[in-house]
Amino acid sequence: MTPPEALGSDVEQLEQLANAVTGLRAQVAERIVGQRDAVDGVLTALLGGGHALLVGVPGLAKTLLVSTVAEALALSFNRVQFTPDLMPGDITGTELVEEDLATGKRSFRFVRGPIFAQVVLADEINRTPPKTQAALLQAMQEHHVTVAGQTYQLPSPFFVLATQNPIEQEGTYPLPEAQLDRFMLELRLGYPSRAEEEMIVTQTTGTHRVDVKPVLDAAALAAMQSLVRRIPVSQSLIAAAVMLARMTRPNEAEAPAMIREYVEWGAGPRASQYLVLGAKARAAMDGRPQADLDDVRSVATAVLRHRVMTNFAAEAADRSSEDVVTELVSSAAWCP
Repeated sequence: MTPPEALGSDVEQLEQLANAVTGLRAQVAERIVGQRDAVDGVLTALLGGGHALLVGVPGLAKTLLVSTVAEALALSFNRVQFTPDLMPGDITGTELVEEDLATGKRSFRFVRGPIFAQVVLADEINRTPPKTQAALLQAMQEHHVTVAGQTYQLPSPFFVLATQNPIEQEGTYPLPEAQLDRFMLELRLGYPSRAEEEMIVTQTTGTHRVDVKPVLDAAALAAMQSLVRRIPVSQSLIAAAVMLARMTRPNEAEAPAMIREYVEWGAGPRASQYLVLGAKARAAMDGRPQADLDDVRSVATAVLRHRVMTNFAAEAADRSSEDVVTELVSSAAWCP
């Protein structure tokens, strides 16, 4: 494990960060077969200080991936299984009345909920009503919660990694756009290849157990998040990221005809911020001292697809938000 006091100059830190990422990938690969893009996406979000939404059908190890990453980072971890009867207090915590047996005096004591962890897994987040989903909004944006007029600070670093099943709509609630916008990335997990699936079955039907070794701790991760923010980017890269986000908005002059035809609402300013932060994180993960346009491209689809709302024309043409975003990102119109 890399202690923060061992981190030297920015050049040395970049090398240590790249080595730590390699170590994290290796530790996660001990339990998770394949899913390299999803693993890199989670690491990108963590280094960028953002939250991530993992979308995939059941059985693709979404929950195991999150818990394994938390274990490899030596971060405290809580899992919340979202259900239709889950209440906000079940997440944030609640106040209980306690009686002093000696004096008979009663007082309130706040019992912290599962949100008080450095990594919170919101499992099947779309299975709970908007009232309960809203309990996460303040925590995700401000890293604290308010209960009965009292504000409580959450642990640092703090991440929400949520999972969602895209194929089952019975008993689910669409996530509010304000909540979707707080996720830095939406990561899609696909089925494993035949060879990967054979390896999964081999590894999980025997008696062998894998112990994950911590690669970083909270202090070292915080230092690396600070390093990611210090990575320089050119003004032209910032202009390109802003242009790409603005091109998703149908009412903007920069929007191409395809966006005007198929998009109802485009991405907000958080998209521009996360495009740059994600690019910085990807550069740092490769040990490079400066981000470039390829880094923006590598995160653009994951940053934008859950922030672009398509209209009826897109539905009639069988065009999803991902289709629209992929076409936009692959064009050269937003590049300087």
